[in-house]
Order: sequence, then structure tokens, then C-alpha cells
Amino acid sequence: MTDRLYLSLGSNLGDREAVLLEAVKRIDERVGKVLVRSSFYYSKPQGFVSENDFVNLVVRCSTSLSPYEVLWLTQEIERELGRTQKSHDGIHYDRTIDIDILIYGDEEINTKELMIPHPLMKERDFVMIPLREIM
Repeated sequence: MTDRLYLSLGSNLGDREAVLLEAVKRIDERVGKVLVRSSFYYSKPQGFVSENDFVNLVVRCSTSLSPYEVLWLTQEIERELGRTQKSHDGIHYDRTIDIDILIYGDEEINTKELMIPHPLMKERDFVMIPLREIM
């Protein structure tokens, strides 16, 4: 159990704000109680070229799920909300929703499936600015 699960959410397709709010609702219902949500943060795509800007936010949750259960459920929520492709090997795509686990308590995990803390979060203003807002 942790009350320090931080998730980053982003969208650059469709009604971005509405998709993010629906994702937050589903996270609250199935992953863990959402304790606080950051403001929306607007950013240009990073790591790929797109005409579609991103809307991002960060949430802090309390959960009794394991990090891998959180990963599985957040990926399920992504699929339900229209995500069809995952980024891999440095190749990124436009997406209706992206949910990343940033921090899970004091856990450190480094596997092919999951890396906690998120290895790139400190390099991304669209993560760090909303994260600092709610920490």
C-alpha cells in the first residue's frame, strides 16, 4: 500500500482535456483513490514531430495494488480510451492517452516491462512542472 503513487497523463488527439479527465476518473475507480490532480499543462510534442500539441497533468493516488497491477490497469485504461500504439525503441506516435507511472512510494524497479522511478521524468518539463505543483 502506498499513498505516493504519481502518474503522468498526456493526450494530443481528440478532446484532450475530456479524455484526461475520464482517465483520472477511471484511475480513481480502479487503480486507487486520486488524492490530488495538477492543473492542465500544455506542451509541444517531444521526441517526434506532430502538429498536435499535448495536454498533460499529474495525479497522486493511494493504492493497495502492486506496481505491476497499476501498470496493467493503466494500460487497460489507455486501450479503453483509444490508445492503439505504444511508443517503443524511441519511436513515438500521436495518442489519445498516455499514462506513465512516475513514482510508487520508495520502490525502485528496473525491468523490461517497468522502470520506477520513471527514467526520463526529470528531463521533461511537461512532467516535472505539474509534478512539482502537487508535491
